[in-house]
Amino acid sequence: MQMQAINAHSIPLFSLVNYVSIAATVVTCFLSVILARATLRYAEATDKSLALAREEFEREWSPELHIKVERISGSEARIVVTNLAKISVLLQLMQLRKISQAMPFERCFLNDPLVGGMSWTQDIGQRILLCTGPDFEGLFAASVTFYSSGRMFRTDWFRFYIQVGNGQIVRLNPTNVPARRVRVLENRKGPERRREFAQDVTAGVAATKHPVT
Repeated sequence: MQMQAINAHSIPLFSLVNYVSIAATVVTCFLSVILARATLRYAEATDKSLALAREEFEREWSPELHIKVERISGSEARIVVTNLAKISVLLQLMQLRKISQAMPFERCFLNDPLVGGMSWTQDIGQRILLCTGPDFEGLFAASVTFYSSGRMFRTDWFRFYIQVGNGQIVRLNPTNVPARRVRVLENRKGPERRREFAQDVTAGVAATKHPVT
Protein backbone atom coordinates (compact mmCIF):
# COMPACT_ATOMS: atom_id res chain seq x y z
CA MET A 1 0.00 0.00 0.00
CA GLN A 2 2.76 2.41 0.90
CA MET A 3 4.60 1.72 -2.38
CA GLN A 4 1.44 2.38 -4.38
CA ALA A 5 0.93 5.67 -2.52
CA ILE A 6 4.51 6.72 -3.27
CA ASN A 7 4.13 5.80 -6.94
CA ALA A 8 0.83 7.70 -7.12
CA HIS A 9 2.49 10.87 -5.75
CA SER A 10 5.67 10.48 -7.83
CA ILE A 11 3.90 10.76 -11.20
CA PRO A 12 2.62 14.33 -10.64
CA LEU A 13 6.07 15.28 -9.30
CA PHE A 14 7.78 14.14 -12.51
CA SER A 15 5.15 15.95 -14.55
CA LEU A 16 5.78 19.13 -12.58
CA VAL A 17 9.51 18.86 -13.24
CA ASN A 18 8.81 18.49 -16.95
CA TYR A 19 6.49 21.49 -16.91
CA VAL A 20 9.12 23.55 -15.13
CA SER A 21 11.69 22.61 -17.80
CA ILE A 22 9.26 23.56 -20.58
CA ALA A 23 8.47 26.86 -18.89
CA ALA A 24 12.18 27.59 -18.44
CA THR A 25 12.74 26.87 -22.13
CA VAL A 26 9.91 29.21 -23.15
CA VAL A 27 11.19 31.97 -20.87
CA THR A 28 14.71 31.49 -22.23
CA CYS A 29 13.46 31.79 -25.83
CA PHE A 30 11.45 34.90 -24.95
CA LEU A 31 14.46 36.53 -23.29
CA SER A 32 16.64 35.54 -26.26
CA VAL A 33 14.22 37.29 -28.63
CA ILE A 34 14.25 40.41 -26.46
CA LEU A 35 18.06 40.41 -26.32
CA ALA A 36 18.27 39.87 -30.08
CA ARG A 37 15.97 42.85 -30.75
CA ALA A 38 17.96 44.97 -28.31
CA THR A 39 21.17 43.94 -30.07
CA LEU A 40 19.71 44.86 -33.45
CA ARG A 41 18.60 48.24 -32.16
CA TYR A 42 22.02 48.84 -30.66
CA ALA A 43 23.65 47.85 -33.96
CA GLU A 44 21.38 50.26 -35.88
CA ALA A 45 22.13 53.06 -33.43
CA THR A 46 25.85 52.32 -33.77
CA ASP A 47 25.63 52.39 -37.58
CA LYS A 48 23.82 55.74 -37.47
CA SER A 49 26.42 57.14 -35.08
CA LEU A 50 29.23 55.96 -37.35
CA ALA A 51 27.50 57.45 -40.39
CA LEU A 52 27.09 60.81 -38.62
CA ALA A 53 30.71 60.73 -37.46
CA ARG A 54 31.88 59.89 -40.99
CA GLU A 55 29.76 62.68 -42.45
CA GLU A 56 31.10 65.17 -39.92
CA PHE A 57 34.67 64.05 -40.61
CA GLU A 58 34.20 64.40 -44.37
CA ARG A 59 32.57 67.80 -43.91
CA GLU A 60 35.45 69.04 -41.78
CA TRP A 61 38.27 67.60 -43.86
CA SER A 62 36.84 67.73 -47.37
CA PRO A 63 38.04 70.87 -49.18
CA GLU A 64 35.40 73.57 -49.36
CA LEU A 65 35.97 77.21 -50.28
CA HIS A 66 33.67 80.19 -50.07
CA ILE A 67 34.14 83.14 -52.41
CA LYS A 68 33.06 86.69 -51.64
CA VAL A 69 33.55 89.77 -53.79
CA GLU A 70 33.05 93.12 -52.07
CA ARG A 71 33.15 96.69 -53.32
CA ILE A 72 35.84 98.93 -51.84
CA SER A 73 35.40 102.05 -53.95
CA GLY A 74 34.15 103.09 -57.35
CA SER A 75 37.24 101.70 -59.03
CA GLU A 76 38.28 98.92 -56.69
CA ALA A 77 36.87 95.64 -55.42
CA ARG A 78 38.28 92.77 -53.40
CA ILE A 79 37.84 89.03 -53.61
CA VAL A 80 37.88 87.07 -50.34
CA VAL A 81 38.40 83.30 -50.54
CA THR A 82 37.75 81.52 -47.23
CA ASN A 83 38.79 77.93 -46.56
CA LEU A 84 35.85 76.44 -44.64
CA ALA A 85 37.55 73.07 -44.05
CA LYS A 86 40.41 72.06 -41.77
CA ILE A 87 42.63 70.83 -44.57
CA SER A 88 45.01 73.27 -46.27
CA VAL A 89 44.82 73.93 -50.02
CA LEU A 90 46.98 75.51 -52.70
CA LEU A 91 45.20 78.10 -54.84
CA GLN A 92 46.00 77.71 -58.53
CA LEU A 93 43.60 79.71 -60.66
CA MET A 94 40.99 82.44 -60.21
CA GLN A 95 38.41 82.92 -62.97
CA LEU A 96 35.89 85.71 -63.62
CA ARG A 97 33.15 85.82 -66.21
CA LYS A 98 29.81 87.37 -67.03
CA ILE A 99 26.90 84.95 -66.81
CA SER A 100 26.09 85.62 -70.45
CA GLN A 101 29.54 84.37 -71.46
CA ALA A 102 30.15 80.64 -71.78
CA MET A 103 33.85 80.86 -71.02
CA PRO A 104 35.76 82.86 -68.38
CA PHE A 105 36.81 86.32 -69.57
CA GLU A 106 39.51 86.90 -66.96
CA ARG A 107 41.93 84.35 -65.52
CA CYS A 108 44.58 84.87 -62.90
CA PHE A 109 47.10 82.11 -62.19
CA LEU A 110 48.01 81.73 -58.53
CA ASN A 111 50.34 79.71 -56.34
CA ASP A 112 49.19 80.71 -52.87
CA PRO A 113 48.62 78.34 -49.93
CA LEU A 114 45.46 78.74 -47.88
CA VAL A 115 45.34 77.18 -44.41
CA GLY A 116 42.07 75.75 -43.12
CA GLY A 117 39.90 78.37 -41.44
CA MET A 118 41.83 81.26 -43.00
CA SER A 119 41.04 83.70 -45.83
CA TRP A 120 42.94 84.92 -48.87
CA THR A 121 42.26 88.31 -50.44
CA GLN A 122 43.27 90.15 -53.59
CA ASP A 123 42.20 93.42 -55.24
CA ILE A 124 40.43 92.67 -58.52
CA GLY A 125 38.71 95.96 -59.37
CA GLN A 126 40.52 96.41 -62.68
CA ARG A 127 39.95 92.79 -63.63
CA ILE A 128 36.22 93.16 -63.02
CA LEU A 129 36.04 96.33 -65.09
CA LEU A 130 37.88 94.60 -67.93
CA CYS A 131 35.38 91.77 -67.71
CA THR A 132 32.24 93.92 -67.58
CA GLY A 133 33.25 96.97 -69.63
CA PRO A 134 32.58 100.65 -68.76
CA ASP A 135 28.79 100.21 -68.60
CA PHE A 136 27.18 97.01 -67.44
CA GLU A 137 24.39 95.87 -65.15
CA GLY A 138 23.81 92.20 -64.46
CA LEU A 139 25.42 89.09 -63.05
CA PHE A 140 29.02 88.04 -63.09
CA ALA A 141 30.60 85.03 -61.40
CA ALA A 142 33.86 84.00 -59.80
CA SER A 143 35.44 80.57 -59.38
CA VAL A 144 38.69 79.25 -57.89
CA THR A 145 40.70 76.16 -58.83
CA PHE A 146 42.99 74.65 -56.19
CA TYR A 147 45.03 71.60 -55.22
CA SER A 148 44.27 69.53 -52.14
CA SER A 149 45.57 66.07 -51.17
CA GLY A 150 47.12 65.53 -54.58
CA ARG A 151 43.93 66.33 -56.50
CA MET A 152 42.74 69.41 -58.32
CA PHE A 153 39.35 70.84 -57.36
CA ARG A 154 37.24 73.69 -58.66
CA THR A 155 34.50 75.52 -56.83
CA ASP A 156 31.20 76.22 -58.46
CA TRP A 157 30.57 79.73 -59.81
CA PHE A 158 29.69 82.19 -57.06
CA ARG A 159 27.37 84.80 -58.56
CA PHE A 160 27.25 88.53 -57.87
CA TYR A 161 25.06 91.37 -59.10
CA ILE A 162 27.11 94.31 -60.34
CA GLN A 163 26.28 97.71 -61.74
CA VAL A 164 29.00 99.59 -63.58
CA GLY A 165 28.56 103.08 -64.96
CA ASN A 166 31.17 105.26 -66.68
CA GLY A 167 33.90 102.84 -65.67
CA GLN A 168 32.92 103.00 -61.97
CA ILE A 169 31.54 100.20 -59.80
CA VAL A 170 28.22 101.51 -58.50
CA ARG A 171 26.83 98.36 -56.87
CA LEU A 172 28.26 94.94 -56.07
CA ASN A 173 26.15 92.46 -54.11
CA PRO A 174 26.20 88.65 -53.78
CA THR A 175 23.12 86.91 -55.15
CA ASN A 176 23.47 83.29 -54.02
CA VAL A 177 25.85 80.54 -53.01
CA PRO A 178 26.79 77.69 -55.36
CA ALA A 179 24.37 74.77 -55.53
CA ARG A 180 27.13 72.17 -55.65
CA ARG A 181 30.21 71.44 -53.61
CA VAL A 182 33.72 71.55 -55.09
CA ARG A 183 34.39 69.05 -57.85
CA VAL A 184 37.53 67.06 -58.57
CA LEU A 185 39.10 68.16 -61.85
CA GLU A 186 42.38 66.27 -61.87
CA ASN A 187 43.93 63.37 -59.98
CA ARG A 188 47.69 63.14 -60.15
CA LYS A 189 47.52 59.39 -59.54
CA GLY A 190 45.80 58.57 -62.83
CA PRO A 191 44.97 59.96 -66.30
CA GLU A 192 41.20 59.67 -65.95
CA ARG A 193 40.82 62.86 -63.94
CA ARG A 194 43.01 64.78 -66.38
CA ARG A 195 40.64 63.90 -69.18
CA GLU A 196 37.73 65.21 -67.09
CA PHE A 197 39.64 68.44 -66.44
CA ALA A 198 40.33 68.98 -70.15
CA GLN A 199 36.75 68.19 -71.07
CA ASP A 200 35.38 70.48 -68.38
CA VAL A 201 37.50 73.44 -69.41
CA THR A 202 37.31 73.17 -73.19
CA ALA A 203 33.89 71.64 -73.76
CA GLY A 204 32.15 75.01 -74.07
CA VAL A 205 34.68 76.35 -76.59
CA ALA A 206 34.62 73.18 -78.66
CA ALA A 207 30.82 73.23 -78.79
CA THR A 208 30.85 76.90 -79.86
CA LYS A 209 33.51 76.57 -82.56
CA HIS A 210 32.20 73.31 -83.97
CA PRO A 211 28.41 73.22 -83.64
CA VAL A 212 26.75 69.92 -84.29
CA THR A 213 24.70 69.90 -87.49
